[in-house]
Amino acid sequence: MARAKAESPLLGAIHQTASDLARLGLIEKRTMRNYDVLCLVPVEPFDAEKIKKLRRSQKLSQAVLAAVLNTSASTVRQWEAGAKRPSGPSLKLLNLLARKGLDAVA
Repeated sequence: MARAKAESPLLGAIHQTASDLARLGLIEKRTMRNYDVLCLVPVEPFDAEKIKKLRRSQKLSQAVLAAVLNTSASTVRQWEAGAKRPSGPSLKLLNLLARKGLDAVA
């Protein structure tokens, strides 16, 4: 089962209990996925300024940030210009980078 970081101690306890029950075969995988979704930390949107600020705080060039996120430098430039917005896995990785730092995603 996927590990989810809960927003609150109560959600964390509920998720841990559900994980234990799933491991014992008492909760179906589909139900466990619902618990995972309910307990995951929400992903915050990133605008152009927030991406620039994050990149600079981590002391990364656009090319290095692109490599860390497994995208192109052109995409990072477009994000920072406001022409595009990150989504999907890139948005999730940006949130992880902002919360935990470069070691968590590199």
